[in-house]
Amino acid sequence: MEIVKECFCSVTATVSIIGGKWKPIILWHLFQEMRRFGELKRMIPGITQKMLTKQLRELESDRIVHRKVYAVVPPRVEYSLTPAGHTLAPILESMSDWGYAHMKDLK
Repeated sequence: MEIVKECFCSVTATVSIIGGKWKPIILWHLFQEMRRFGELKRMIPGITQKMLTKQLRELESDRIVHRKVYAVVPPRVEYSLTPAGHTLAPILESMSDWGYAHMKDLK
């Protein structure tokens, strides 16, 4: 959360947490429902395991994503949105609506 403390405006603060190529896509999938790591990896073409791990850790550090580890073999880890993560729903829905309309305009 150090980045947020350095932000000079609210938009910068938001983008510092959810911005980038992968985080909005990860959040969109978690907005739909809880997911396991392997599910997310399969749902997001092009993301590497290393990058998915990094992005999830950053979102967890920013308290947007909750990581639940089950003590079983093989290890089972589930990711879900925290209450703060759920407050991003209007942003994600607006991004989805805009993207859908923009894709139609391009065709």
